[in-house]
Amino acid sequence: MPINYISNFHIDNVAMRYSDFAPRLFNYCLSLGMKANNIMPSRAFCSDENQGFPIILIAKHFATFPFNHGRVGGVVATDRHGPHAQHGKDVVLIQASHVGYNSANNEFGLYRRLQTEKHEFSEDCGAICGVLHWYKEEYDFACQHIALNIENGQKIIIIDNQLLNTDREQGIFLNLDKLINNTVIKHTYSTAKAFQASDELIKLVNTNWPDKKSAFNRRLLPEHFYFKHNTDNTLASGILNHNLIKSMPEIICSQSPELSAAQINTQIEFDRTYRTIIKEKAYRGKKIVFISGLHIDISPDEDQLFPLTKFIPWAAYIQDENGEGYTLEQQDIYLALKQQSKENPHKIDLTKAIHQMEKQAEIKLQVDID
Repeated sequence: MPINYISNFHIDNVAMRYSDFAPRLFNYCLSLGMKANNIMPSRAFCSDENQGFPIILIAKHFATFPFNHGRVGGVVATDRHGPHAQHGKDVVLIQASHVGYNSANNEFGLYRRLQTEKHEFSEDCGAICGVLHWYKEEYDFACQHIALNIENGQKIIIIDNQLLNTDREQGIFLNLDKLINNTVIKHTYSTAKAFQASDELIKLVNTNWPDKKSAFNRRLLPEHFYFKHNTDNTLASGILNHNLIKSMPEIICSQSPELSAAQINTQIEFDRTYRTIIKEKAYRGKKIVFISGLHIDISPDEDQLFPLTKFIPWAAYIQDENGEGYTLEQQDIYLALKQQSKENPHKIDLTKAIHQMEKQAEIKLQVDID
């Protein structure tokens, strides 16, 4: 049974430009009693170059480059909590999966790479899209190897033998009770078997039932199937697979699978990481803000250096130095951020700071070698 995560994850009405989000988050931290220059931010972002713009803005407003908590796909490296805690009096952790967006045609999952020879579009997030490929191929196979037909006035469904094999270790598996009326085989073919279609399927297809053998195609809905897939869960790709597999029927059948997958990964990573934070001894005695969301990487125009990144907050966990904590759901954290000023008197001028370091006197390294 697919898990319905996406319906609770709003997008456009809570989106904010990253140039607004970063100072508002900083000011929100101050409102909780954190002190400027004593906060160590950390980011759990994908390794894509387009995640650099959010990192620059975090550095600008928190006056330090953020600690790195991230693995590809926005997976949180929860084993880094201890080192993160050692680097600041109080701590902030920002987790975000990301997805590209081509505003010219309102398409999610693609991003223009300005460093390529012809400024081509490619997948974004590549890690999440890479995980989706196998599932899409399995789904497409099923859509083409299930057929509808009418034989002797009876509506039947023809299913490939591979899809009927439940002994497989991995692949797409059908919820046959949704598709066939009973297990009585109406006809045996060389590579498939025919069954009487279920009343539920007949009602679904309705007047569009074909009068000759036709591929099932996109009539295959999330409630009709599930997946099994063996991966190495010590790798980030394996963690992404683990996070997404139960919701993969819903993801694959959605209008924008890449967006849906990024949303669900964000939701699961928040839930997973929250539970590690409340158990982490190294964070005790510190104020903590942990916020999860989604980065929308709006593809840059030819004359732009960076994407117009938007942040979509999902949830936050706030904990004081006594270990007392609470969560904020999407609308709550959005309103909490919107109440903060976009002005930050503590922000730094990165260009000036870099020039200042360039002007510093040279320091010679003294290394004693026996």
